[in-house]
Amino acid sequence: MNTPKRYLITAALPYANGLKHIGHLAGAYLPADIYVRYLKAQNRDVVFVCGSDEHGTAIPIQATKEGTTAQAIIDKYHPIIEQNFKDLGIEFDIYHRTSDALHHETASAFFKDLEAKGDLETKTSLQYFDEAANQFLADRYIKGTCPNCGHNEAYGDQCEKCGKSLSPEELINPVSTLSGNSPIKKETTHWYLPLNKHEDFLRDWILKTHANDWRAAVVGQCKSWIEGGLQARAVTRDLDWGVKVPVAGGDGKVLYVWFDAPIGYISATKQWALNNGRDWSPYWNDSETKLVHFIGKDNIVFHCIIFPIMLKLHGHILPENVPANEFMNLEGDKMSTSKGWSIEMDDYINHWIKKENGGTGLADSLRFYLTAIAPESKDSEFTWKGFQESVNGELVSIFANFVNRTWVLMHKLCNGKVPKIHTEFLDAEDEAILQSVKDSKEKITELLELYKFREAQFEVINLARIGNQYMQKKEPWILAKSIDTDPTAQAKIDNCMHACLQLCANLAILVNPFLPFTAKKMCYLMKVVDKMLAWENAGNFNLLKVGYTLRAPELLFRKIEDEEIEAELTQLRSNLTQKKNTMDTNNTPDANTTADDNAKALKPEIVFDDFGKVDLRVGTILEAKKVEKADKLLQLEVDLGFEKRTILSGIAMHFNPEELIGKQVVVVANLAPRKMRGIESKGMILLAEDANGKLYFVQPQDAIAAGSTIS
Repeated sequence: MNTPKRYLITAALPYANGLKHIGHLAGAYLPADIYVRYLKAQNRDVVFVCGSDEHGTAIPIQATKEGTTAQAIIDKYHPIIEQNFKDLGIEFDIYHRTSDALHHETASAFFKDLEAKGDLETKTSLQYFDEAANQFLADRYIKGTCPNCGHNEAYGDQCEKCGKSLSPEELINPVSTLSGNSPIKKETTHWYLPLNKHEDFLRDWILKTHANDWRAAVVGQCKSWIEGGLQARAVTRDLDWGVKVPVAGGDGKVLYVWFDAPIGYISATKQWALNNGRDWSPYWNDSETKLVHFIGKDNIVFHCIIFPIMLKLHGHILPENVPANEFMNLEGDKMSTSKGWSIEMDDYINHWIKKENGGTGLADSLRFYLTAIAPESKDSEFTWKGFQESVNGELVSIFANFVNRTWVLMHKLCNGKVPKIHTEFLDAEDEAILQSVKDSKEKITELLELYKFREAQFEVINLARIGNQYMQKKEPWILAKSIDTDPTAQAKIDNCMHACLQLCANLAILVNPFLPFTAKKMCYLMKVVDKMLAWENAGNFNLLKVGYTLRAPELLFRKIEDEEIEAELTQLRSNLTQKKNTMDTNNTPDANTTADDNAKALKPEIVFDDFGKVDLRVGTILEAKKVEKADKLLQLEVDLGFEKRTILSGIAMHFNPEELIGKQVVVVANLAPRKMRGIESKGMILLAEDANGKLYFVQPQDAIAAGSTIS
């Protein structure tokens, strides 16, 4: 494949309605930054754009919560998010804003062009209207019961519990979030993008052209949408916050945020070009530009179906790849800022980096662990214990250990200078270490080109591991003891230390996309400029000149202590409790509220045959213990009479393991097994939850034989 003339890399525009957590960082921004740093190390023409998404209902909703204006919300969170990215080494060429006048101008022109060419349709339809608020309801202003999973807090566009995309009409018992009333239907006119007219294009472009080079999950989701039959999608909304509809009949309407937001990539590129005296047009209009979108899986439909249709109609290039990541969970559960179950980037920066005078090693520690567990092909899980083990076991004990040992021994055995090579004493192991560097560079390059960042980072650490093994075989500290009696000892020490130092220089180059602060610190220790980090230099064993004096050793990383991890877990549990108490306070029913008013909406109706498939048995809990690295999970050994089973249950924050021994419970015995934290769970324990979130076991009134059936 020919090298593109230029690259335009985008990362999903984050909503400026609050702080962003590390799941967001791992999903789109860190992998994009790794890829861009790799491309820039090759001196390729790259522009990396992002910015705050400052429209849509999420902004005024947050403004209502904080008792302020939408403008105040975006002005508050935009600079915080931008600084958070900088503190964690995410280096955009521009971080723009969709509230900027240039973006409004760009989005308006885009819409007017499609409307003038007849690429949009207008339709009058009945839509939900809140009479008390005197307002049409955007999708996010409507809540109801999800028809897919029965969650009773689903929004009109998506259920955040099961992830299913929805329309307001699909919700069961919809209510307005503005007044709490049931909305009525009222006529309104909107502009639509007829996706159905472009199915053939999408089939050819995605299911044929990119079927093998895009991630399977991306192609699979697109295929499901296309084969399910695409429908015309509204691109305007009845709102007063956003880009105003710029044509006749658009009074009181704005561009739908998912039409407006991706155009933000274009307006950001325009602003970058203005800032740098460049021409923005080739980055969006020249076929020799490679466009890559980095996103999370919840944005696939917008970046792979809707936005490409918009780009095609407007005459722009299409993305070459959309390497969407899956989700990253936290300590056994889905990350949720609203529920307090998340780690905000801002909190990590304040708790770890700023407490150590801008400890950039701790910024790279987070980058390293998030890449090591990146959800590239399936959902992954962040645990604080896993973070500790990864940093201590790989960054400290392997990578930093090799660099530190090399520096310490170089100062002790070679007077702090790069020793010369004694060719007459080179052996097969010396040749092998050189070949290992060349092989590693080739592997890492290939993996980065394929967006396989987890594997690529592993290869970097593995090269440091090879360095440790090489040094251990050579044992220069042992050779030093025989310098007075063995005339070859110093020459062999020099050869070993020269190879280790050159390997460290190569490690700095190869680790730079992943751990940029560390690479710069290594350059400082080597007394070289950052230009040495050019990718073409990797594989070269002449990067450090013989006789050159290097700085004294400094630790690249420090160990993470048990007390720090326990403090984070305690804080996480406290955040969850505080959020829950706040929600309970805010939702306290008044004296006139009836039991029926508080009842959760029923799940979709089933028939008797559906219930008949469930095999409920009485079980007795024999053993109970906490699952390592999973704050919420208990591992239960349950006697079902005919066999004993291991069942995992997310109840660790509600019950102590010792109080469960001997308790009789009801088990769904024919549930398909599921692996969690490497343990296979065979069944499910039934529990009831009251209005305050307290859990109760469903159990027989009197003791009964284990294995008894329930019908």
